[in-house]
Amino acid sequence: MHSIFREYDIRGIVGEELTEPVVKRIGYHLAQKVDGEYIAVGYDGRNHSPQLFRWLVSGINGAGRKVLDIGMVPTGVNYFSNFVEFTIEGRRVQVAASIQITGSHNPPEYNGFKITVQRAPFFGEEIYALGREVLASDLEIPDNPEAIPVAAKEYYIDYMAEEFSHLKGLRKEIVLDCGNGVAGVVLEPILKGLNIEYRGLYCQPDGNFPNHHPDPSEEENLEDLKRALRKGAIGFAYDGDGDRLAVVTENHVFKGDELAIIFARSMENPLVIGEVKCSQVMYDEINRIGQAIMYKTGHSNLKVKIAETGADLAAEVSGHLFFNDRYFGFDDAIYGTLRVLELIWNGVDLDRELEDLPSVYNTPEIKIGTDEGRKFEIIERLKERLKEPPEWFPPIREIVDVDGVRILFDNGWALVRASNTTPTLVTRFEAATQEEAALYQEAVMKVLEELL
Repeated sequence: MHSIFREYDIRGIVGEELTEPVVKRIGYHLAQKVDGEYIAVGYDGRNHSPQLFRWLVSGINGAGRKVLDIGMVPTGVNYFSNFVEFTIEGRRVQVAASIQITGSHNPPEYNGFKITVQRAPFFGEEIYALGREVLASDLEIPDNPEAIPVAAKEYYIDYMAEEFSHLKGLRKEIVLDCGNGVAGVVLEPILKGLNIEYRGLYCQPDGNFPNHHPDPSEEENLEDLKRALRKGAIGFAYDGDGDRLAVVTENHVFKGDELAIIFARSMENPLVIGEVKCSQVMYDEINRIGQAIMYKTGHSNLKVKIAETGADLAAEVSGHLFFNDRYFGFDDAIYGTLRVLELIWNGVDLDRELEDLPSVYNTPEIKIGTDEGRKFEIIERLKERLKEPPEWFPPIREIVDVDGVRILFDNGWALVRASNTTPTLVTRFEAATQEEAALYQEAVMKVLEELL
């Protein structure tokens, strides 16, 4: 049960781990930590999300807080609700916290909670401490799903229509693949309001995800979208809760770090944060026109770093894009979509933007299973081992240890980090050629075998 309380959120199998008593206690003990009267709660399109809503709200009410029901919405709308004033009983109020009920890109049997308190992510030790309280609790909390409906979704749609009103009538062939998640709940009315034509695939929420898994960072889940694209068209794909984006053209699938380069070029003196998995090409190119900061993986980490630095943008390879330039600094794939369309409206050719960048080869994430209790220990032992690497090991230029171990070689780099959400080590390799990347991979894996 401890495993459902993760670094960035709470997530588990409904009925086995997320049971009625556990969810009610999560709501109760979390609400006690919130200094304020109102908590906004929304949910994604999973089949069990309405039931979890009932249980969670009962716990919040049991703690004496009031719930604003924002309905079935993408996670970006939930985050957005923290920046909106609602009229409640004749008063203008703001929420003190928000909770999104979502399993994100996990299989259908999963669900969970992404939490924001005072506009900041609730994560790390805060979640672990909450977990200890919940698991030690024997409270019996009665059903009380009373909540005040508010029009957060409508506020969001109106906001986007106003912010991007200059895109009205944009002529571009657009295809959306919502993966039967909730992105289309707001994206479709926004595009219709802007008189932007599009073709939609799987835009109706369905918690069974009957067409493909809702994770656009996996190429196999983009096959239907690729087939739907004609010459000159652009495609957008989303995960289950609409905070992760893939952009696809006839020629290319754009990763988050590639999009970060293109967006940075449209900003004056950009300050951009990337995670440790981002390509060195991104860091080099953004440092040429502004400043790039390498930081920890994870949406909560990047939101905190944006608030600390005032950065314009942050990006993860998987498609989380955090705009602080003209927005609020959280990851929102719907907003990211509109910023891509704005680039096109301004005459930017996405494919051509990459043509002048150095050509590199990089691997997808390669995961190594290990024990939950040993994964961080292995990372520390790897750091020690590389202080005096074997004679046959490729020359090391530098080691970056902001999140795991990123080893910089003469013509590329390797990353080994412990996953914060699963009992795995995550590796990735990049080099000027595939052969060099394979060389780095072989060397690092050989050292890891000694430590495992």
